[in-house]
Amino acid sequence: MTEAYIVDAVRTPVGRRGGALAAVHPADLGAASLTALMRRTGIDPGAVEDVVLGCVDTIGPQAGDVARTAWLAAGLPEHVPGVTVDRQCGSSQQAIHFAAQAVMSGTSDVVVAGGLQSMSSLPISSAMTAGQAYGFDDPFSGSVGWRDRYGLQEVSQFRAAEMIAEKWSLSRDEMEAFAVRSHERALRAREQGLFDAETVPCAGLQRDECPRVPDWDKIRSLPTLVEGGRLTAACASQISDASAALLIVNERGLRDHGLTPRARIHHLSVRAADPVWMLTAPIPATEHALRRAGMTLDDIDLVEINEAFASVVLAWTAESGADPERVNVNGGAIALGHPLGATGARLMTSLLGELERRGGRYGLLTMCEGGGQANVTIVERLG
Repeated sequence: MTEAYIVDAVRTPVGRRGGALAAVHPADLGAASLTALMRRTGIDPGAVEDVVLGCVDTIGPQAGDVARTAWLAAGLPEHVPGVTVDRQCGSSQQAIHFAAQAVMSGTSDVVVAGGLQSMSSLPISSAMTAGQAYGFDDPFSGSVGWRDRYGLQEVSQFRAAEMIAEKWSLSRDEMEAFAVRSHERALRAREQGLFDAETVPCAGLQRDECPRVPDWDKIRSLPTLVEGGRLTAACASQISDASAALLIVNERGLRDHGLTPRARIHHLSVRAADPVWMLTAPIPATEHALRRAGMTLDDIDLVEINEAFASVVLAWTAESGADPERVNVNGGAIALGHPLGATGARLMTSLLGELERRGGRYGLLTMCEGGGQANVTIVERLG
């Protein structure tokens, strides 16, 4: 089978809600990464056969196939098409998968993948709540088939995160300690310049805005997200804005354009679990991916699992037996933000950089996604 290679990956800094990137149109936000990717790889943009970008809440300025709009806003060739993918939080990781599958099949040789999200412009779940104006409370309860299968129980990421904390007996103190560690790791990485090579300035922002020095007194004073619960805002990912883009090619793409790959996509898959629990799917998805790849976690040098909530990562770690010192080593979404449609590509960009710094061979990326789904990507460093 033809292989899929990652030639390069780049991202904007992650801006906090209402911060330096808040006024940037989503298409221009995406254009910043696309422009930088073309410049860094040196490829003729006209050779790109498709642009696959993840984005969630594709209404307003993120509607109308924002992948196509972002490419055009970057001033890149009109003949290159674009498509926008929505697999909720895993949208840009799925974009990477679609791009890889295209070049592996040989139907394309050169594809750009990535994602963008302006959560300052459009709050989380904007697309879901938009239906209320037309008499739809949510995407689920109006479906006879859904009600017959799952009843009218609440479908909420906050409820799911609390259910996980209860099932895995995770205390508030334990989850807050995890959150603090995320900030400490991200602050250290930022101050050491570990993100500099992967980041392109956008709207004057040079580095990630979200990490902050933990204030234990403030953390302990926060109310829980759910009455009587254990999780607080300190243990949840930050609302933020960003974009990221990767160039993915096959052997012919490498040869024809004189490109040198940074990594090879060793495995890609996606699995699903209970949509009401929603956030547990990375556990069976990781098991499935490792089994299909003929690997164990001992073969994996670094893991990036999205920190949607502290409970998600702690439960995954408990079930997988992963070494915490190999997981989210430079912090995660609790500290660095979770710009929904861009997060998968952002995580892959950071994972590649850290594999190269450490001389590691294999990295694994996974994340929980709406609908109870989880993508898993295993990459092999080549550079």
